[in-house]
This record gives sequence, structure tokens and C-alpha cells, in this order.
Amino acid sequence: MNGRKKLFEHIILVVDDEAVNRELLGAILEPTFKIIYAKDGEEALAKIEKQGNLISLVLLDILMPGISGFEVLETMKEKGYLEKIPVIVLTSEKSAEIKSLKLGAADFLTKPYDLPEVILARVTHAIELFEKSRLINATEFDKLTYLFSPDYFMEFALQYDERNPELVMDAIVINFTRFHLLNELKGRKFGDSVLLAIAEGIRSVILTNGGIACRYDADTFYVYLPHDENYQNLIETINMKLSALLKTTELRLRVGIYTDKTHSLPLVQRFDRALQACNQLRGKKGGDFIVYNDEMADKEVFAAHLLEDFEAAIEQKQFKVNYQPKFNITGEKPVLCSAEALVRWEHPKLGFVRPDLFIPLFEENGLVTILDQYVWEESAKQIRRWKEELGVTIPVSVNVSRVDINAPETPDFICRIIKENGLLPSEYHLEITESAYTDNHDKIIEVVNKMRQLGHKIKMDDFGSGYSSLNMLTDMPIDVIKMDKAFIRNIQPGNKAMRLVELVLDIAKYLEVPVVAEGVETEDQLKLLKAAGCQIIQGYYFSKPIPPSEMSKFV
Repeated sequence: MNGRKKLFEHIILVVDDEAVNRELLGAILEPTFKIIYAKDGEEALAKIEKQGNLISLVLLDILMPGISGFEVLETMKEKGYLEKIPVIVLTSEKSAEIKSLKLGAADFLTKPYDLPEVILARVTHAIELFEKSRLINATEFDKLTYLFSPDYFMEFALQYDERNPELVMDAIVINFTRFHLLNELKGRKFGDSVLLAIAEGIRSVILTNGGIACRYDADTFYVYLPHDENYQNLIETINMKLSALLKTTELRLRVGIYTDKTHSLPLVQRFDRALQACNQLRGKKGGDFIVYNDEMADKEVFAAHLLEDFEAAIEQKQFKVNYQPKFNITGEKPVLCSAEALVRWEHPKLGFVRPDLFIPLFEENGLVTILDQYVWEESAKQIRRWKEELGVTIPVSVNVSRVDINAPETPDFICRIIKENGLLPSEYHLEITESAYTDNHDKIIEVVNKMRQLGHKIKMDDFGSGYSSLNMLTDMPIDVIKMDKAFIRNIQPGNKAMRLVELVLDIAKYLEVPVVAEGVETEDQLKLLKAAGCQIIQGYYFSKPIPPSEMSKFV
């Protein structure tokens, strides 16, 4: 030896109540390993508790006064140390050897001890074998969920096909809406517990039906199962596991399925198609699983183009902000009182791209805040331009998404653009969708109160589209209610839709907040709403969303 310190030195804990045995084993092993000692079970457990991440192996005498070797093994098993540290038991009794192995010991040395070189070889072999096993596990299994790793999953699935060429198999991709937001709101530890619950649900299904599964990335799981016509059981099983952790339905399961009857398509491509199917459920209400069809490929290519072109679209100002005017109808004639900023995409190759095609896509891929900030800034500039060109102030409402609310830079960003354009906060209104209020109650109140204190008006958008409207109105700080257009669409004198509208107006009157009716398209709707006491109207009856240059005709 040249006397240099080893880069890694294995530490062995020798546990024996007899000093002579400790010294004997130390003399045999010390030239190769670093040895630490414990004279009884209590001291051994204390050292394992303190240095467990450093110990490579434990040599454990079974028959000791106080805490026996068996009890040490049982405690190590209960606390998970046997998964990290191999144990070789020291005993002269056959029955003790068998019991120790059942408790999780890796090997045993029989007293009186063998030749020193035999002891050294068995200890070295036990450490090497354990380290190889851990390396294999690290390669084959996901550390959090203990499902297969992606690479091993794909290899195993190929073997599955080779052994069962006649079996029709389903490639299944499972993920969840807004998991990244859950992580931000409740922390990574809670997010990990959700992933574990999902994995448990998947594992229980594959144990029953056959098949394999892996955690493919942060919140996406791949499953390979014999074909089934209905995966409702899979969904229900996972949701049942999640129900103990989640009290809302905001984390919605999405399952995409691709069935290959002939195994003719490469495995990776089968899962790509299952993922395409899964992505079709993005932003949609209703079903939780969908089976791939050929139309989905075209949609996925289209979505990929939109994502690829997003950065250039921002830089080149392809996104155009139009404004839909709102009118106060409490007087004899409707009077323009404000407008809502609505974004449109004029793509140089694809032409006009509808907002319902790109906004959910950008929400899913973490781009929506960039787009929203673009709209916010353009809107602030436009309020200033109208002041300069028309000599009037037209307040503008901008949409603030649930993602924006949780972005720490949002309040400062809005304050900056207000200041840069010489605006008053009261001229710049913020619309927050009703569904956002259900996500993180305390966070919403904190952000909304901060913006109201600065002078902004807060509008609850899409009121009536969610589940908790009446409860939320009692404690949410809002200045205006915007009735969802679904309320307005079917109103007739005395029908159920009209009675609901009247109820909302009565509640708003009690709370002393005005109501904006969205989606007003006919004169009959206008008359009914005015008679019921609605103050502000927005909809195609007066105007569709228009470029800023056309707003002058309403001034």
C-alpha cells in the first residue's frame, strides 16, 4: 500500500458482547475495512441510527444479554435499515441461522469461526452482492414509487410481446391535470404522497389483470396491460387511493389508450399514440379516458406547431388584443363604461387561431403567464392611448388565470405597467374566474386583497360555472360579479334560467356589488335583464370583440 487514503472506505459494525470476539474479527477485517464496535444490541442500534448511511455491513452476534441479535434484526427491519445495510449474523446454532435469514439477514458465520481468509471473503462478497443488488434496483425501479424505471419498463414490455405474440395489448398513458400547481401550492412532499397513491392504485390493477407499469416522468405513468374494453375500474381504483389525500376533484385523471392487435407498431410509437390520446383530454370536462384514433395525430401535430411558434409570436406581436365593450344599461340609453381585453392569434401560416385552441395548450405547458403578461402590458398601453387620442378613460378588464395568481411576480408586474403608462389602478380591472377561487382559498384572498388595497377592481368571472359560488361570495373580496353566459343563453320570461338570473341579481344586490351579464345576443335578452335589474351588459348584441381603433364609435 502507498499510504494514500482510499476514496471510499467501507465501514463494518461488529456487534458482540464478548471483547475477545470483537478483537478477533477486528484483527481479521481491519486491514481491508474500517471497523467500529458495539458491545450490545442497544449500542448497536444507537450507532446504526446515527451512522446508518455510512455503514456498509453489520456483523451481529445473536445471543447477547439485554437486546438480542434477533431484536436488533427486527428493529432494523421495522425502520427500513435492512434495505440499506446487509447483516451477517454470528451464531453457533442452526436454528438461529434459519430464524435470522427469515428476519432478513444476508448471511451467517458459524462459531467457532472459519479461517480468517474465509471470513474476509464472505464479508467482502456480502458487501459486493448487496451493492450490486442496490445498483440493479436503482436501474430497474423508480425510487419514489418502486414501479419500473422507464428504460427497464420498455425492455420488459418487449420481452412481454416476444413471449405472448398472440395477446392483444394496450399501451396506456396516465397523467393528471395541473399536478405542477399542486406541487407549488402544497409542497413537494405532499405531491410525492399523491404520486405514491397513484402508483398503489396502478399496482393493484396490474396485480389483478397482469401487466407492468412505470413512472415515466414527474407526473406521467405508463402501463402495459392485456386488452380491456373498459378502463373505468382502473380510474376508480386510482381515484379511491387519492380520495384520502384530496378533498376536491381539481386533480383530474387522464388516461390515453392505444390498442395494437398485431404488435406491428414499434412499442415506443404505441406509447406516443397513447400520449396523443391522453393529451386530447386536456382542458376538457367529462370522460377520463380516451382511445387513440387517427384524427388525433393531426391535432397533435397542430398543437406542436403552436408550441414551437409561441416565442416568435410574442416577439413579432402576432397576438392581437381586441376589446369587447361593456355598457351600463341603467339609464335611458346604454353608455359605454368599460371593456374586456381578449387575445386573438393571427398566425402568418395558419391564419386566425381560435383562443380555445391555444389558451388551454399554453396553460398545460406553462406558457400562459407569458401570454397573459403580454396582454396585460398591451392593455395598459391601450388605455393610455385612448386617453391621449379620444380624451376619455375607458377602463379595461384583463383576465388573471389561476396560474398567474400563484406566480409571485404578478402583483409587481401589474403595478409596474400601471405606473409606466400613467394609469390609476381603478382604471385597470382584474377578472378572476370563479374556478380559481376554489383552488387555494387563502392564497386567492391574499392576492386579491393586495390588489384591491392598491385600488384595482376585482371581478369574479364566469360566476355560476363552478360548484361553490354562493359559499364563496360570503367571504371572497370582490367588486363585480360576471354572470356566466350559460345563464343568459336560454332565458325566457318566467322559465328556470330566468329565475336563476333573478336569484343571482338578488344576491348581488344584497352584497351591494354590480352584475355584468356576459353573452347577451338578442334584444329580448337585453329587455329581460334590464327589467330584472342587471346593470351592465356585454355581448354580441352591442358588439363583438373589436380592434382598439374601432372603440371610438362607442365613445
